[in-house]
Amino acid sequence: MNLYSIDTGFFKLDGGAMFGVVPKSIWQRTNPADERNMCTWATRLLLIEEDTRLILVDTGIGNKQGDKFFSHYYRHGEATLDSSLATHGFHRDDITDVFLTHLHFDHVGGAITRENGLLVPAFKNATYWSNKQHWDWALFPNHREKPSFLQENIIPIYDSGQLRFVEAEDGVSFSANIKVRFAYGHTDAMMLPQINYKGRTLLYMADLLPSAGHIPLPYVMSYDVRPLTTMEERKNYWQEAVDHDYALFLEHDPVNECCTIQLTDKGYRLKDTFSLAEWL
Repeated sequence: MNLYSIDTGFFKLDGGAMFGVVPKSIWQRTNPADERNMCTWATRLLLIEEDTRLILVDTGIGNKQGDKFFSHYYRHGEATLDSSLATHGFHRDDITDVFLTHLHFDHVGGAITRENGLLVPAFKNATYWSNKQHWDWALFPNHREKPSFLQENIIPIYDSGQLRFVEAEDGVSFSANIKVRFAYGHTDAMMLPQINYKGRTLLYMADLLPSAGHIPLPYVMSYDVRPLTTMEERKNYWQEAVDHDYALFLEHDPVNECCTIQLTDKGYRLKDTFSLAEWL
C-alpha cells in the first residue's frame, strides 16, 4: 500500500462560520482572517494505492462552476488535481475508486466535469462510493444545507451508472486495509476512511476536524446540522485517537497535512503536526 497527499489548491470561507460560537479573538490565533473576515482553507485529498486499486478520497471543488459561484470562495493556489496526480506518476483515468466522504460541493465538485456542454464523470474508469443514507439526505436537502448540495454534482454520478453504496454501519470494510467510520453531526452519515498502514492507523477527518485549530471540543463549525452530536462524536473519536495514537489526515488545514491529539488538563489539544510523507 502507498499513500499520497493530493493538493488541489485553496479557497476561502468566513472565519466566524468555520468556528461557530468561538470568538474571533481566539480562533484568529491559528487561522488568521483577511480584511473580509475570510480564512484560507485547503482542498487536500488522499490517494490510496492498494493492490490493483487506486482510490481517491474526495475530489475538491472542481472547476465546472461559473465565475459568479467561484467569486464567493476566492479559489487560489498553483496546484490542481491533475498536476498533483502527475507529481506521483498518475492520471485521473488511473483512478479505480472515488470515495466521497459526503456530498458538499467542496468535497464532490471535482467528481463531475463539463465536456462538450455535458456534465460527465471526471474519472471515467472509477466506481464512485457513497452510502444510501447520505445520498438520500443530499438528494432531498434541508434548507440549511441546500446551498452545499449542488444537484449538478450529484445527479450526473447516478446517471453515469458508476455509483455504488457502502453499508452505513460504523467499521464496515471497504478493502483489506480500509474500514469506514461514520459521523452524523456535520451532515447525515458522513464517511471517514480509516486506513491500516503497516500496523498504524491514519484516519481521514473530512469535516469532523477541518484543521488543527479546531481540536478543542466546542470549536464546531456553524455549518454543522447537529452541533451537539458533533461535539459528542469528536469527544469519542479524539479519545480513540489518543488511546491508539492515530494520525489524523486534515483535508482543509491550509498548512498542516496531519496531526495527533493529546488530552491535557485543559481538554483535548494539539500534540504534533507533520506531513503525510513524514508519517510514512
